Amino acid sequence: QVPLVESGGGLVQAGDSLRLSCAASGRAFTTYTISWFRQAPGKERELITGIIWNNTTYYADSVKGRFTISRDNAKNTVYLQMNSLKPEDTAVYYCAARAGPVLSNKGLYNYWGQGTQVTVSS
Repeated sequence: QVPLVESGGGLVQAGDSLRLSCAASGRAFTTYTISWFRQAPGKERELITGIIWNNTTYYADSVKGRFTISRDNAKNTVYLQMNSLKPEDTAVYYCAARAGPVLSNKGLYNYWGQGTQVTVSS
């Protein structure tokens, strides 16, 4: 089991920054791939970034250059630093864990957090 808890969401203005955290428990955390998905109202949940055990990262084009994912294995935490936020970044952000590479198919992730809302006003 790898329970996940997201935090750090909120209401910000366009151009602002936020840092989301995904805290996990369990010894297996360091071997898992952790990805961030987001789901805007009326849209599918989409993969935006992921980090595997050796710190190799993946970014969707929509967030590349603005968002940075990192992990602190000593704290069992993955961070998502979001800069230059845009109104279209408004969504519920979820972290998810799986063993293996970063994949966009959300059905292949074993563990999910409860989500944290990010709202970006224009």
